[in-house]
Amino acid sequence: MKRLILGAALAALTACAQPSSLPKGPMAAGSGITITATPVALNPQDPSQDRIGDFVYAGGLVLSSDQTSRFHGLSDLRVTQDRKLVSISDEGDLLESRVLLDKTGRLVGVGPGKLTVLTGPDGKPLQGKKEADSEGLAFMPNGDRLVSFEAIDRILLYPAKGGAARVVPSPVDAGFPPNGGMEALAFDPAVGPDGYIIAGEDSGETWTCRVTAACVKGPTLEKPPEFGVVAVDRLADGKTAWLFRAWDPVRGSRITLKVLGPAGEVARMDMAKPLTVDNLEGVSAVPGKNGAIRFYLLSDDNFSNSQKTILLAFDWKPVK
Repeated sequence: MKRLILGAALAALTACAQPSSLPKGPMAAGSGITITATPVALNPQDPSQDRIGDFVYAGGLVLSSDQTSRFHGLSDLRVTQDRKLVSISDEGDLLESRVLLDKTGRLVGVGPGKLTVLTGPDGKPLQGKKEADSEGLAFMPNGDRLVSFEAIDRILLYPAKGGAARVVPSPVDAGFPPNGGMEALAFDPAVGPDGYIIAGEDSGETWTCRVTAACVKGPTLEKPPEFGVVAVDRLADGKTAWLFRAWDPVRGSRITLKVLGPAGEVARMDMAKPLTVDNLEGVSAVPGKNGAIRFYLLSDDNFSNSQKTILLAFDWKPVK
C-alpha cells in the first residue's frame, strides 16, 4: 500500500481528470457479489508475448464489482488446489471467491465473491485504517488463518472452528516504520504445523515464528533499497517465493518475483511497463502437474481510480 503515500501528490494533480468508477456512497458488505473479470494481455504492446524467462503467462484479469464500494485494496491472497481464492483488504475485509480456469488450465475468470468483515479479539469488527490495515495472509494445516496488520503491528489468528480472533507471536521490538511492516506472511512447514514466516517490508528482515513459541530472527533478504518485501509463500524442497515491489511516478510499478533455495536464487521474474503490472503485493503458489508451480499475483488498487485490481497467473517448472 506504500504506493498510495508516494503517489498522493500525483493523484491530487490528476484526480480531476480521472473518471469516477467507485460507487457514490458506502454499500453493505457480507452478501454475495458478482465480480467482473476483464482479460488482459501480458504485454498490451505485444499481445503475442506469452512468457517472462521461464515463467509462462497463464492469463490475467482486471477485477471489479459495481455492487459494493469495498471491493478494493486487496493486499494478499491464497489460492487452494481446489481453486478457492481468499484475500484480505487494507480496510479489514475478507474476500472469498474461486478462480475459474478453461480446459487448458488458463485463468479466465473468478466466481461470485463474498465480503465479510475481519473482527478483533473482542469479537467486534475492526474499524478504521489504523486498526484494520490487513496486509498478509497465511493458511495453517488445521484450517486456522493468520492475518498480519500494519499501523498497529500485530498478527491475529482466526480459528477454523470459529470463535474470537487472538494475537499470536510476532517480532518483539522490530521497530517497523509506518507502512513498512509485516506485509509478507506465510505458513512455514519447515518450522512445524503451527509455524509461519514473516518479513519486514522496508528492512527485508525475516523471522520464523510459531503459534506456541516466540519468533526467531532469520536472514535479511538482499534487495535494492527502493524495493519492499510485500509477499511470500513457501514451496517444496526448501524453496521460497518472495515478491518485491517498487514504485515511482516516472517508472510506475515494478515487481520482482524471486524463488530462493538453500543455495540462493533459483528463478527470477521482473515486471515493469509496458507489461501489465500495477501495485502487485500478493502471491500464492499452487502445486501443479509434473512438478510445475502456478503463481497467482494480485494487485492492491488502494481504493484509487488511478490503479486497478489485477489478478495474474504464471506457470513455472523447476529445473531438476
